[in-house]
Amino acid sequence: MTVAIVLLCIAVVLILALLSAVGAGVLARIGGATWPTALTRAAGTFAAVLGLATAVTAALSALLT
Repeated sequence: MTVAIVLLCIAVVLILALLSAVGAGVLARIGGATWPTALTRAAGTFAAVLGLATAVTAALSALLT
């Protein structure tokens, strides 16, 4: 049961990161950015969301142990 919950949490974080990256890329394109710039902003957003999820996980694991 615990493995299923961990996998579900990982899937939710990845979906949230992908949706954030797509949103950032679309907003960059609407703002007049070129394709490479929009992809760079999307990649940065994806990495930022994963980094934030990692930081929250590390903080929670330190509190729970």
